[in-house]
Amino acid sequence: MFLTKTVILKIANPDNDLVETMQKYSDGMNYASEIVFDKGKPIPAMKLQQEVYSYLRETLKLKSQMSCNIPGQVAECYKTLHKQKKAKWQKVRFSPSSMTFSYKRDFVIDENMVKITTINGRKAYSILNYDYAKQYFDGSWKYQASKVVKHKDEDYYFHLSVGKETPDKQITDASTSWV
Repeated sequence: MFLTKTVILKIANPDNDLVETMQKYSDGMNYASEIVFDKGKPIPAMKLQQEVYSYLRETLKLKSQMSCNIPGQVAECYKTLHKQKKAKWQKVRFSPSSMTFSYKRDFVIDENMVKITTINGRKAYSILNYDYAKQYFDGSWKYQASKVVKHKDEDYYFHLSVGKETPDKQITDASTSWV
């Protein structure tokens, strides 16, 4: 069984590069959303990427991996909306409160620091690594696509997605016996 967890780590030193990157990422999400909405139905992520990639790279100056992540997220959002029988077709607006990163492509992390690709290059940010979270840096966990999220307290957090294979539990192992 593959076990997945999200570990929330506070970014100790967010800067204007991070904030500006999140704003541009949101602008890109809204641009892609406009394209899908105008078509009146969901479209595949690859087709959307072909339509928006050059705008995201040239106009918004987003890095390559971000420009690939955006169409996938937007396409999936509209696909989910379309599957909900009671939901009518509507334009989705994205706020600059979160941004997705791909491990090793636009972020790397260790116990004390996350290095994130911003519109002004790769930047290192200190993270507050809580005691409960240290176990996820022991080398047994695989890092996955993760997010920077601005919480309601106005602080920025890195939502690190981790996973690892664990042995399947037999029903008899999970049961308790009454003595």
